[in-house]
Amino acid sequence: MRGIQFNHVFKVYGEDDSKILALSDISLTVEPGEFVAVIGPSGSGKSTFLSICGALLQASEGQVLLNGKDVTSLNPRELAQLRLHDIGFILQSSNLVPYLNVLDQLLIVKKISGKVTSADKAFAADLLNSLGLSNKLKKFPGQLSGGERQRTAIARAFVNDPSIILADEPTASLDTARAHEVVALIAKEAKSRGKAAIMVTHDERMLQYCDKVYHMEDGKLSSSAHNVK
Repeated sequence: MRGIQFNHVFKVYGEDDSKILALSDISLTVEPGEFVAVIGPSGSGKSTFLSICGALLQASEGQVLLNGKDVTSLNPRELAQLRLHDIGFILQSSNLVPYLNVLDQLLIVKKISGKVTSADKAFAADLLNSLGLSNKLKKFPGQLSGGERQRTAIARAFVNDPSIILADEPTASLDTARAHEVVALIAKEAKSRGKAAIMVTHDERMLQYCDKVYHMEDGKLSSSAHNVK
């Protein structure tokens, strides 16, 4: 199947008496076109969960499937290719390159993947246009508002046409209006482009945009009463 699937996943840090159980028996499926939120207090395991989703950490036990591939069976080179081509990351900070304009922020990702084609440039421009940035293509990060920088980061996450989108506190540095704008855009792009999307957040105002909401505490994941869909 496409999307993300966790089957009885555990993550343990340390050994013997110093063991810390970061994730405990997590089972979850996020399908293409589905936008899921994970909420919970600091230290609950959300960051570990998202890192395993993004193939940045390996589970200690259980099975993690990304687009039907068992991530635990991949070697480091295969994991790097998976992260580059199949996963788009949206972080707390936009993390834009200061000396690249908006269009080049996207094209540098394509360049890492290989040669940049005219079709790549057209797709990047179309993506930026869909996010309301058509008149900002030649602007540099310092010339953008916080919301515009985060929208550029969203476009960058989608530019390789990944099937999975992972957002880590994407509204942390935004005011309320911009936060709603950014999460609404993530939801819209994930649904319209058929991406399996997961957002880790403390901002419960943003849950209205999600199809499902899960609560994490002490490494355990449960359905949340915040579900509205």
